Amino acid sequence: MAYIMDTNEEERAKGITVEVGRARFETETTRFTILDAPGHKSYVPNMISGASQADLGVLVISARKGEFETGYEKGGQTREHVLLAKTLGVSKLIVVVNKMDEPTVNWSKERYDEIESKMIPFLKGSGYNVKKDVQFLPISGLVGSNIKTRVEKSVCPWWNGPCLFEALDSVDIPARDPKSPFRMPIIDRFKDMGTVVMGKVESGSIREGDSLVIMPNKVNVKVLSIYVDENKVRSAEPGENLRVRLSNIEEEDISSGFVLSSISKPIPVVNEFIAQLQILELLDNAIFTAGYKAVLHIHSVVEECEIVELLQQIDLKTRKPMKKKVLFVKNGASVVCRIQLSNMICVEKFSDFQQLGRFTLRTEGKTVAVGKITDFNA
Repeated sequence: MAYIMDTNEEERAKGITVEVGRARFETETTRFTILDAPGHKSYVPNMISGASQADLGVLVISARKGEFETGYEKGGQTREHVLLAKTLGVSKLIVVVNKMDEPTVNWSKERYDEIESKMIPFLKGSGYNVKKDVQFLPISGLVGSNIKTRVEKSVCPWWNGPCLFEALDSVDIPARDPKSPFRMPIIDRFKDMGTVVMGKVESGSIREGDSLVIMPNKVNVKVLSIYVDENKVRSAEPGENLRVRLSNIEEEDISSGFVLSSISKPIPVVNEFIAQLQILELLDNAIFTAGYKAVLHIHSVVEECEIVELLQQIDLKTRKPMKKKVLFVKNGASVVCRIQLSNMICVEKFSDFQQLGRFTLRTEGKTVAVGKITDFNA
């Protein structure tokens, strides 16, 4: 399956997904865009850009002996992906236990139950409400069992639940506001009879002929045409993945992380903000203090940043700020701090706009903290 989704030759040769693959399919009631995010730890930044556009996550776990354990143990990728998905706003999760047809597993209920019982405490610890927001189901991707139609009782007598498509259809996706100011973070751009940008509409609506502005460089543009998949459409609402052809701007004047937004209320542009951070796990011997440098990932932006001031530590029990002055914090702490960037970026406060106000901090290829923007510096 990965071989089909991985479109470039390098990925096929290596056998690992590097870029975020895109594909589309439809069930009887819904159109879905799949963002096939890489699982390999070298390519987590690409996984972040995929997850930050998603409404719903499908976490694929291998039932094969040893493979689940490798991903799940301390430092394994399954853990980092679950934490990142939660921080990036993927509030609903379907956990599919794959390779159930593998000879050593052979649709074993014991193995399935063992994986589920190990994953549940971890998912709870990552902030998921397992009863409400998480669904487990067994599948075999290779032979297509329990994906589009329910698995045969002769193959798996103990499973009475839905197949993957039914589970996908039953998930309630949080509603976005089509009337709020337009926001579309740009993940890619290319030349094609003009300049075309790609991204997902996070809020507001877009129509052919609209005048919009690209931030942070404040260039006014006009919408020439809008495409969903290969189909040209007149207008689009929030949640759609689009390609938009624009006039009045060259492709080289746009970078990923720029945001197409409404002129009347453009997205704020800052190079410093105040945020509440949750420290996950610092590198060995690292101290989180003023002067700490990391790489910030927020929607499609990747920028180097520096913590310039720790303002308050939050008491984890009461969730209230502590009185005493804070100079440094350790793993697991929650802290309010001031973060500075070398460049101007487009972001929103978390309270105004969750999707564009939550971020992760990474150091040397490891996620060290997750956070949300609480204020901009006046």
